[in-house]
Amino acid sequence: MFPASERRFLEINFFAVVSLFVVILAGGIVRSTGSGMGCPDWPKCFGRVVPPVSVSQLPLGYQQKFVLQRVKKNEKFAKILDMLGFGTLAFEVKNDKSILKAEEFNVAKTWTEYINRIAGVIAGFLMIGTVIFSVTYLKSAKRIFVLSFFNLLLVGFQGWLGSIVVSTNLLAWTITIHMILAFAIVAISIYTYFYARSLRNREMLSQKFSWPVKLLAGFALILTMIQVVLGTGVREQIDAIAETMNYFDRSSWVAKLGAVFSVHRDLAIVVVVVNAFLFFLIRNTYPNTGYQIRFSGYCLILLIIQVLSGIVLSYLGIPAIAQTLHVFIASLLFGAQYFLWLVLGRYRLYK
Repeated sequence: MFPASERRFLEINFFAVVSLFVVILAGGIVRSTGSGMGCPDWPKCFGRVVPPVSVSQLPLGYQQKFVLQRVKKNEKFAKILDMLGFGTLAFEVKNDKSILKAEEFNVAKTWTEYINRIAGVIAGFLMIGTVIFSVTYLKSAKRIFVLSFFNLLLVGFQGWLGSIVVSTNLLAWTITIHMILAFAIVAISIYTYFYARSLRNREMLSQKFSWPVKLLAGFALILTMIQVVLGTGVREQIDAIAETMNYFDRSSWVAKLGAVFSVHRDLAIVVVVVNAFLFFLIRNTYPNTGYQIRFSGYCLILLIIQVLSGIVLSYLGIPAIAQTLHVFIASLLFGAQYFLWLVLGRYRLYK
């Protein structure tokens, strides 16, 4: 069905999407275990390509060395923010005293963060591969090459932003932007995969088209994105609470959360209702063998798991494994909903 060059693009694009979800999973593990500063520098870890396994492998005065590096990097970042008109944020970055706190070496946290970075590097190489193999579409579907190249630039920016997250000692809003940008990269990768497949596979889109279904699917996707943003706000509060309590007494953290948590929890009910209605609407509109039915089912299953993980977080003391699962399932749900929205498009794509 597909020429060899297009098949190679589809394969590497698919693996790139999978790798991006792995990176999100690894990032969730890093945050839930408090390993974000396991490596106090970037891109190396304690100045080494391969991280140390004991304090004896670290040079004398390593703590002060990396603190000074962070201070210098933050001063440059503050200047950029100031130039862009974000004077308040620049002041916050430049005068944040938390970056002066030296990080104690913890081998488990160091290697957790390092594995996260390895996953990011693998994803980066796969994204480079998608650009190389997307050249085959320069004449037939130029947008695939353009979007693949643009996505690679985003990945590069994401890597730089990751270094800022480290240098600012996990400043809350930088982590939020880092997460949202990861979702944007996932969305572009999913789109290029979908579009490349749909050019030759007529089963991707149904000849039936319903504006109400398409709009409701878009609304469900927007709700999920809002929940992700709210969820990052909740995570910021949890991180702050965890740090003040030295990551002990997890069962008391939920009681200390503010209004953002309440909105996030209550909006989940709306999300469930909308997605359940969408599932039954699609089931009554599209063929049972189509991608529309299949992915609406995936979305519902992922949503159920997501709600259950949220209940565990709320009532069982925010266990770290549930934190990681909650973030990871949210990313899978976003990907499934976005792909569903795409396959609900008009059949005229093939004309």
